Amino acid sequence: MIRIGRLSLVLSLALLFVAATAFAQTDPGLQSGARGTGTALSSVLANDVPGILTFFTDGQNRFQEVDATANGLGPRFNSNSCNSCHAQPAVGGSGAAVNPQASFTSNGTAPKDTTPYFITSTGPTREARFPFFFKTNGTPNYNAPNGGVENLFTVSGRSDAGSCSLQQPSFATAALYNNIIFRIPTPTFGAGLIENLDDSTLLANTNVNLKNHFGVGGTLNHNGNDGTVTRFGWKAQNKSLAIFAGEAYNVEQGVSNLLFTQDRPLPGEDGGGGSGLTGLPSNCLNLGGKGYPEDTSNPGEATAAAGLDDVSGFANFMRLLAPPVPGGVVLNGQQVSQSSISNGQSLFSSIGCATCHNPTVGTTQQSNITGSLSNAPVPAYSDIEIHHLGTLLADNVSQGAAGGDQFRTAPLWGLGQRIFLLHDGRTTDLNTAIQDHSSNGSEANTVEFNFKILSTSQQQDLLNFLRSL
Repeated sequence: MIRIGRLSLVLSLALLFVAATAFAQTDPGLQSGARGTGTALSSVLANDVPGILTFFTDGQNRFQEVDATANGLGPRFNSNSCNSCHAQPAVGGSGAAVNPQASFTSNGTAPKDTTPYFITSTGPTREARFPFFFKTNGTPNYNAPNGGVENLFTVSGRSDAGSCSLQQPSFATAALYNNIIFRIPTPTFGAGLIENLDDSTLLANTNVNLKNHFGVGGTLNHNGNDGTVTRFGWKAQNKSLAIFAGEAYNVEQGVSNLLFTQDRPLPGEDGGGGSGLTGLPSNCLNLGGKGYPEDTSNPGEATAAAGLDDVSGFANFMRLLAPPVPGGVVLNGQQVSQSSISNGQSLFSSIGCATCHNPTVGTTQQSNITGSLSNAPVPAYSDIEIHHLGTLLADNVSQGAAGGDQFRTAPLWGLGQRIFLLHDGRTTDLNTAIQDHSSNGSEANTVEFNFKILSTSQQQDLLNFLRSL
């Protein structure tokens, strides 16, 4: 009788374990339902400032154009179109499920190059950086910080490259010595609202956030020129959407423009790490044959929108994009209840997630561009601050005041339709993304622990809520 009782107890415990495992929390994953993401702000659709909708449409079209050397591509690049990096779930978003970079060496975009080992057809769209310059023996020189973008591809071998022939960076060597980090594209929906937050609002919000019992600090990054708050990019290093667009055009596509007027060499050719820096070879300059900058305004065009330079067109498009719209959540083929999402929203605040991922960072200032940008709430689920996220997420790259383990609080609006997560796209699973917030030196350690001790059903509710955003 005793043995039978013990066997029954063991079987019961085993069944409970199996049941608990079977119902463990699951990231609902990518939500495929149409939510209207990628449309213009309502005031733009209403054309409240006559012609503003034309500016949006013009910028949207330019955002999708594929560049060749005739209009500025190269001599080094990561992609040949804004949309190839910002496509999920609509034009202006983050990296798509199928990475176009994986086909660049086979479709003639980069015919003499090798696809880097970290680029795959189903992996994230990425850029690469070397945190440190190399010594002559190939090992990292920890006394010589780098951090600049190392372009993945060159125009070498293309019919429009002339005699320009360049080598790709030494990605394999960098990986051998753990001297390589990655970044993925940030979505731009609702970016105009973030741009139109005045500094006083952000500073007041920071002061409120600091009054917490979760061990969370945080600060704002600032522009080195005028001292105002910067807010775009993984480390909040860029001040405006124009600078964000101009830098990306020059760095990611190799197109010089009115904000970044020269072709860009690699950091080791022009930015430090040793003597004998040469920049780009002369036969790789001015590949389009039109002079610099390659992207300029077009005064001869008949319409105002067409007369803009590309960078201004890109910035207008991003500035006028509506913020993402929350929606329902499907988990394992079943619609998640609203009560689960509401409970998850409450837990999000109570365990401390909202200390950084503020449901709203404040209200915008008056806009001189279009009505929807004026006096509007910004439900970005971000404080726009930079925070120490610890050794596990650190990339050892400094940008502005942001150090090697500091990152801007990633806005969570639109998370339900985002595939790749964290700054380097290392995971597609929210559980892993949350877990990776916890490591030595992270401000999120207490909050991540609070999530960990929630019941399985509570954790599921919180994940459901996140995928509703």
